[in-house]
Amino acid sequence: MADFVRVAAVADIPAGEVRTFTIDGTSVAVANVGGQLFALADLCTHDGGPLGEGEVVGDTVECPRHGARFDVRTGRVRALPRSSRSRLTRSKSKATTCG
Repeated sequence: MADFVRVAAVADIPAGEVRTFTIDGTSVAVANVGGQLFALADLCTHDGGPLGEGEVVGDTVECPRHGARFDVRTGRVRALPRSSRSRLTRSKSKATTCG
């Protein structure tokens, strides 16, 4: 079982917000969800974005870069990154018939 390290009191992180702390050289995102604190690695698995700069959305933390969401209780990915809609490129071709 891992040792727990006190980094903040519940009152230090308002409900619905996330903050970043460094513990033994490791950056950790701590989110307050419903008055409970949850710690996640401060690293989006999609592109290394800082989860501690993201937003709490329900019981997830959303990466500020592309919107991937991570469950605060398990660390599992709950939503893939947002992607922008690609622009439609139209091409015109001429058909020829033989014969």
